[in-house]
Amino acid sequence: MQIEKISSDINAKKLLTEIGVDGGGIKILASKMKTHTLYIRDLHVGAANILKQDALSIGADLAVPKGTVTATTSHVNCILIATSKQLQILSKKELAQPFGLKEVAKKLSQILKVREPSHVDIMGVLNANEDSFFEASRFNEKNAIIKIENMIEDGASIIDIGGVSSRPNAPIVSPKEELKRVAPILKLIYDRKLYEKTCFSIDSCTPNVIAKALESGFSMVNDITGLKNDTVCSLCATYNTHVVIMHMKGTPQTMQDNPQYSHVLSEVYSFLEQRIQKAESFGISDIVVDVGVGFGKSLQDNLSLIKNLEHFSTLKRKILVGASRKSMINLITPSSTEERLAGTLTLHLEALRNGASILRVHDVKEHAQAVAVYKALKNK
Repeated sequence: MQIEKISSDINAKKLLTEIGVDGGGIKILASKMKTHTLYIRDLHVGAANILKQDALSIGADLAVPKGTVTATTSHVNCILIATSKQLQILSKKELAQPFGLKEVAKKLSQILKVREPSHVDIMGVLNANEDSFFEASRFNEKNAIIKIENMIEDGASIIDIGGVSSRPNAPIVSPKEELKRVAPILKLIYDRKLYEKTCFSIDSCTPNVIAKALESGFSMVNDITGLKNDTVCSLCATYNTHVVIMHMKGTPQTMQDNPQYSHVLSEVYSFLEQRIQKAESFGISDIVVDVGVGFGKSLQDNLSLIKNLEHFSTLKRKILVGASRKSMINLITPSSTEERLAGTLTLHLEALRNGASILRVHDVKEHAQAVAVYKALKNK
């Protein structure tokens, strides 16, 4: 006899199939092999006591602070620990309970409906400006086409092109200057019909630049302001384009001036949820969300967002993460921009593990290899 400790991140259905479990049993047992840990904030103390008893009755548990049983405070923070099967039971049981537990039940149901991304897209970065924080990503019309073709060959399924740096304290650029920078590259892409080979994304929040890109065969708009501008919304709806809604606190000129959050996960989630609703009100349906790593976030905020990225899966949208060579790596281990590839790969693989399906990167070939190896491990 041999006993092997199996990873909690194992492909449960595949493992159960290998040992010959029947179809019905696979579904039931797989739901018992995945454990969820949910942080519930400001829950009514009465709801906490009910949920605690209901959880214990089915083998799950709810961690609550001292004094919950005697209701020393009106609301408490607590942590629910349960398998998928147990969440399913609780999502039905709590629908009939008072003190806001109906809303808890609905959230549990949403979590259970989330499916892991089946495909990963690599978005290559190309900058048509001279002040992008990573020098190797800067190109002009003379060498951009070669870089684009290399990116496609290396594994990029999306290429993101921008003419304005969004690094902290970046100078403000006029719409006229931004268009001047990107227009030659847009023309080359259109003239050579490169848009037939891959998806092109315009990294901009400027209406006339976005309009020119969409006229040139681009099919994605990557807006760091999260569709703040109504004209941008109308353009995206008219062209029926993919849209990336990103969270940013402040502007590139102010975002790193001591950003503060009460609860970063909840605040970023609420912003993205509101902007999704706005996009849908304009008729935009193909939406990707980006938590905005490095955009008005402290190091701990960035790490928390990547580590708990699964929190955003209930938005039911593809999740993009772009941590490529960013300064947060330097805060962990001192390094120049050119020395941050290893840190980038670590952050991006963790993001994939937690639900990301699009990675915005400077190093396409290296990420394509890393993703291939990650998939092989994930499917084991």
